[in-house]
Formats: sequence, structure tokens, C-alpha cells
Amino acid sequence: MPAPYDLSDDSVVVIIGSGAGGGTLGNELAQKGIDVVILEAGARIEYDDFINDEWESFTQLAWLDMRTTSGDWRVAKDFSGLPAWIVKAVGGTTTHWAGASLRFQEHEFKALTTYGKIDGANLLDWPITLADLEPYYAKAEDKMGVTRTHGIPGLPGNNNFKVFEKGAKALGYKEVHTGRMAINSEMRDDRNACQQTGFCFQGCKWGAKWSTLYTEIPKGEATGKLEVRPQSHVLKIEHDASGKVTGVLYADKDGNQHVQKARIVCVACNSIESPRLLLNSASTMFPNGLANSSGMVGKNYMRHLTASVYATFDKPVHFYRGTTMAGIIQDEARHDTSRGFAAGYELETLALGLPFMAAFLNPGGWGRSFTSALDAYDHMAGMWIVGEDMPQEKNGVTLHPELKDQFGMPIPNVHFDDHANDIAMRNHAWKQGAAVYEAVGATRVFPTPPYPSTHNLGTNRMSEKASDGVVNKWGQTHDIKNLFISDGSQFTTGGAENPTLTIVTLAIRQADHIAQEMAAGTI
Repeated sequence: MPAPYDLSDDSVVVIIGSGAGGGTLGNELAQKGIDVVILEAGARIEYDDFINDEWESFTQLAWLDMRTTSGDWRVAKDFSGLPAWIVKAVGGTTTHWAGASLRFQEHEFKALTTYGKIDGANLLDWPITLADLEPYYAKAEDKMGVTRTHGIPGLPGNNNFKVFEKGAKALGYKEVHTGRMAINSEMRDDRNACQQTGFCFQGCKWGAKWSTLYTEIPKGEATGKLEVRPQSHVLKIEHDASGKVTGVLYADKDGNQHVQKARIVCVACNSIESPRLLLNSASTMFPNGLANSSGMVGKNYMRHLTASVYATFDKPVHFYRGTTMAGIIQDEARHDTSRGFAAGYELETLALGLPFMAAFLNPGGWGRSFTSALDAYDHMAGMWIVGEDMPQEKNGVTLHPELKDQFGMPIPNVHFDDHANDIAMRNHAWKQGAAVYEAVGATRVFPTPPYPSTHNLGTNRMSEKASDGVVNKWGQTHDIKNLFISDGSQFTTGGAENPTLTIVTLAIRQADHIAQEMAAGTI
């Protein structure tokens, strides 16, 4: 472990957050010989300490700080204090994620050009293309050990996948397999192969699933150039009279406050906390928050169109055995307006344990229909719907006018209204998901509403013009040269694909840019 950096050392790059973006960026910079301090709000929980029990694990890992919600989304009714299911720990949500690692499609980087103007949607083309990212996607897939890339075999199909695949093929779907997963199908990178335990969301106790906790961060620390400070909750980013950022104010585990000086600050706190931090860092020079000359900080929040379909069968399935999300149908991910909506969606296998199933199958529901479904739990199969939702300027993260957190800072309110395109897509996906299971003899089918969001995107979006967004094509804020955004909040649009691979890809590319600019003395 490197010796700690001094609080007054203004030569370091400070990264706020240690997940897919922050953890990857920290290692990439450390490998280039750059001094890095990662400040992580949560504790360091190593993988032997993970708890393979859903509720206890949720309490151990989840971000449970106070938040509020508004808008017409079902989450505001069912989970008003928990709009997002993300992690507060070293490794961030890479400890909890399922591992699905899919590249965005070419047209998804050109959403405005491809879909045209859609009423109520604030669509914009990304300032980068798939061709720009392809070499970085290849590096990310190799780093993460993504199955079905670089000659790495796919994971085996569990019973949940076999039911899913048979139904998909009966409907004529062609793109059906056990996915591109950042989960080792064989020993790789000094990590075990997947043991099919089935607790992917509760932290992989085998280390088979890629997580910055035990891949990027230890590798970065081994260089002597990366220090990770857990339980260091950042409250504000500070700047000088010229508007350049100079450091960050954070509270340690005992609530004591410190300022870590910095040459560069990279914000990677997830799409709720990142804009909240910029807004909470308002000053006389930046009265509306840092990097917010466009007024776009916190706006255009996306969380992917999500929902699930579960079904029961005459015979046992035991769908909870094996890798949680190793199964995908990609045929509906195309853009095809004949279906009644723009953009597309993926269908991915999903199993929830019985405690979570009781909470999520029909939140607030009870009675014979509900309990008989839970009685048939071992006869159940399940899938998750993940699709491209429309960015809307009104959807977003704002500071609560009254409520404060444990450090006296305004908490975030997360507002989300479903767009008509989102509703049309979800209805189509529910119908197709049900048809998959009905094609193989399902006795009952349960379309279920969205859970608290895991794919939080877009609140500091990337744009060609400073007036349209918050950061440029490198994730560098338009307003402040030495302030970067390094997480999913920089996404211009959401695509149909799970976002982690793209977050990692952008972090690798951003590290190259930061290193070049530092060497040139421009930041």
C-alpha cells in the first residue's frame, strides 16, 4: 500500500468514487505514474466479507443515505426513499452489478440524427462515435475478461436460461446466448472461474465477477501511486479566484472535515451524487453550481426503461441456481419504429431470491394471487427488460429545499416522469417477454414494474456545444478545465445496453487524455 498523500499535496489527481469509472480511472492513471487519491464515501468490504443473504447484504452494501423522489414513475410510489439501488463501498456498484457487458450500437451514439426530434425528449447526438470508442472497448473487454470476446468462452446456461432460450427460439429470435459477461468462465487474471453460486448482486465471493474492488484498485495500489481513502464522504469541491478547482472538502468516518488539495478533480459518484456534489459546490463565482453555465447539471436523468417478466411452470425450474444474468435476447435492441416506439431493448435472464421476490413481484400487493405465485417460487423463471429511455430536461436531480443529510448538506431529490416512448416500449417488452414463456407452456405470467434504478445516467451529459451539456468528448467540464466527470452521468443518451462496459471504456480513454494534458502542462 502506498504511503498516504499529504492533504496539502496539490500535485495529485483526486477521484471521487471508486466504482466502474473512478476505480478504473485511478488504476489507469497510477499505471502511467500519476499520483492519485480516491475518496470513497463507503467502507472497504473485501470479498470474503460479502454476505450471501439478500436483506443482510443489502444493508451491508447499499447506498442508504436519505433521498426523496417525485414524478409519475412507479418507483416514487413504491420506493420513495430509495430511487436507486447502488452501492456505498469501495468498488462502488461493481460489487453489486450483474456483469452484463455489451457495447453500444453505432446508431445509439447518434440518437437525435437516428430517431429525429421526439416531442418531450431532449435528444442529442454524442460528440463521439462507436469508431472512436472501438479500440477502448476492446481494451475494456480484455481488462474485464468479458465472455465471447478475446476468445473467452461463454458461461454455461442454467435452467433459467434453458427455459428462456427455448421460448425465444420458438418465437423466432436469433440473437440468444448466455451473454457477454464480465464474469470468468475460466480462471483468468489470477481470479477464479464462476462457481454458479447465484448471489451475483450480493458481491461475488469467488472474485470471478469483475469489480474494481479486487481488480483495478489493488493493481493501482501496487504501483505505489494510488491511495484509496474509504469512509471519506466529499461535501464540496473548492476553486480559486480564477475558477480553477483546487481541492475537495470531505468528512472522514468520525465526521471530521478535511480539505485534500488537487491538481485535477474527477467526479465519479454515480448520476445522483455527482450532480448533487456540483450543485452543493455553488459559490459566488458559480452561483448555480460548478460546471453549470448551461443549466444542465442534474438534468436529463435517465435510468433505462426497466421492468421484469416472471412465469411459473408445471415442473421445477430452480431459476435462482447459477449466474443471475447470463442469458440475453438481443433481437429487440434494434431501432424499428414499426413497433410503435423509437430505440430498442434487451431481454436478460434474472432471478431474485425469495425475500426480494416478495418485495418486488408486486410492491404493496397481497392476497391469494400474490401468495400462490410465491408458493410456486421453485417453478418460476424470470427475465429483466432493459431499454433506452428518452432523456427529458425535466427529469433530474435537484437539491431538496429543506432536508439535509448527516453532514448538513442538502439531500438530492430525484424526479422522473415516464415518456410516452418509454411506456410504449415497456408495454411491447412485457408482451414479448410473456410470449417467450407462453411459447414453452407457462401456467402463469407476471409482468412486474421497475425496481429502484441501477442504471442511473445522463445528469452531466456530454455535448459538442457547451450550451447543450456539461462535459466535452473527454468528460472534461466545458466550464472548468481541471474538473472531469468520470461516471455514467456523462452519457448523452442511454442506449439499450447495460452501461458498465461503456463507463469503463470512457474511463480508459479519459485517462489517456488526462495523462497527455498533464504532460503538456495544459491542466
